[in-house]
Amino acid sequence: MIQKREDIRNIAIIAHVDHGKTTLVDELLKQSGVFRAGQDVAERVMDSGDIERERGITILAKNTAVTYKGTKINIVDTPGHADFGGEVERVLKMVNGVILVVDAFEGAMPQTKFVLRKALELKLPVILCVNKIDRPEARPEQVVDEVLELFLDLDADDSLLDCPIVYASAKNGSATLKLSVKNKDMKPLFDTILEHIPAPEGDPEAATQVLISTIDYNEYVGRIGVGKVDNGTIRVNQEVILCNAHDPGKQQKVKISKLYEFDGLSKVEVTEAGIGSIVAISGIAGIHIGDTLCSPDKVEPIPFQKISEPTIAMHFIVNDSPMAGQEGKYVTSRHLRDRLFRELNTDVSLRVEETDSPDIFKVSGRGELHLSVLIENMRREGYEFAVSKAEVLYKFDEKGHRLEPMELTYIDVPEEFSGSVIEKLSQRKGELLNMGAASGGYTRLEFSIPSRGLIGYRGEFMTDTKGNGIMNSLFDGYAPYKGDIQYRKLGSLIAFEAGESVTYGLHAAQERGTLFIGAGVKVYSGMVVGESSRGEDIELNVCKKKQLTNTRASGSDEALRLTPPKILSLEQALDFIDTDELLEVTPKSLRLRKKILDPTMRKRANLKK
Repeated sequence: MIQKREDIRNIAIIAHVDHGKTTLVDELLKQSGVFRAGQDVAERVMDSGDIERERGITILAKNTAVTYKGTKINIVDTPGHADFGGEVERVLKMVNGVILVVDAFEGAMPQTKFVLRKALELKLPVILCVNKIDRPEARPEQVVDEVLELFLDLDADDSLLDCPIVYASAKNGSATLKLSVKNKDMKPLFDTILEHIPAPEGDPEAATQVLISTIDYNEYVGRIGVGKVDNGTIRVNQEVILCNAHDPGKQQKVKISKLYEFDGLSKVEVTEAGIGSIVAISGIAGIHIGDTLCSPDKVEPIPFQKISEPTIAMHFIVNDSPMAGQEGKYVTSRHLRDRLFRELNTDVSLRVEETDSPDIFKVSGRGELHLSVLIENMRREGYEFAVSKAEVLYKFDEKGHRLEPMELTYIDVPEEFSGSVIEKLSQRKGELLNMGAASGGYTRLEFSIPSRGLIGYRGEFMTDTKGNGIMNSLFDGYAPYKGDIQYRKLGSLIAFEAGESVTYGLHAAQERGTLFIGAGVKVYSGMVVGESSRGEDIELNVCKKKQLTNTRASGSDEALRLTPPKILSLEQALDFIDTDELLEVTPKSLRLRKKILDPTMRKRANLKK
């Protein structure tokens, strides 16, 4: 018999990037008494990864739980970036409702639409939380209207249009149901969750069914499956069948060795869990996202939506430069292979394929940010390798026509920069769909553009808008190939001799373009040391020393002045490299290089082209 479990609520917090989801979860944790008095609590405690903390973004969905008025509220904090959309899609399968967080100044943004669409497809009730109402330029009433328009655009059910609205300042830890009423805590939000989010339902007497929605990974216990108990009870030492709705052949008999529930930020061991509980299960080696754990007497996998396909790929290559193996701890193809395949344990949107060469792996993901976060993580762990320029993944229709991934791109820029942005994106095969005024004196541009048109554009965009532009993009299906795009108008400055760069050689080189290195840097033949000021590659000797003579002319030995080099970040370097170049990544350095280091061989290859 189907029953409701009134002492539990399961919710996900969804929003556009930077609208305050993680800060909101922090406050809910603090105010529910998860932390003891005087405990030192980090800001954005849910963002546990180093990169998440540094960049202020959430990459992996996180589970936590608080207790309020005797009811356990399981909360899932989800990422806001489109590149990590795969995380949001499947987490929603675990919950019975969502809190949609929207910034009281920025309003509904592209990713708000993406995450809301996913929630509405699953017919989940929504609580609208208008956050950051303490911002001086906040406009909460207009933002509510914008979100309701978004509901209409997405053909939301009439019952969902009447969603409860909570106004909050997560930073100050306060929420209110009416803007005129000032309040000092989050109680109104807690009460709204209990009132409007339905309790989970299921049949406690039925056979066990648990759908795995997320995978956690731990060096000591291996893979940990996280999911909701849909029916029956799950117990420690119970024998269950691991099966999958998309893979009828998968039926594996396994034993539940350890079972956990979430409490605050920690996992607590339990002996059994009933319907509606979100549990973590360790000790099952072959567990994957989308699997169902069922009783052996009734094997019925729960259907699970397919994860969106990757749209972009790069080659990860064993480093073979003259400086290979000097700075990294893990440098062989076996190290690289093991690490990439281990990443698949937790990242469902990623694909790793072996190629004809044992030293090259093709890695596909949802966007440049998705892959650059993986590169940065590996680099910090001591891996040394090289990566190629990101390329999009094409599809072909029945007639054999090439289709390419498209993006809807929304850009907010001060009016004086809109002309140069439109010009640049048009050159990259972008089509301007809409242009209108955005808040704060900005112009909002809406483009449809091939995904490859955005590769390498972000850095240029920041320069063109003097750092004032905001750009967001969403995957928008496949469309016929739009023609060739020239990524880079300028060539590279290439070192043609191995050695150490010296001021004299660099001084002559800086007249030919922008340098990426200063004096005293080890270089090798074929290494890219700067950007040429012309549309072609230029080879030069940055190790050249001044010839000594015994005649001294007055004034000729004055100190040579060098312009400070342009030091590229990982993202800028990935944007800069061209299709015939690689980025050498080590724990200490990022070096740009040509794929073919030998100048003669390189000329031959270019002639063949």
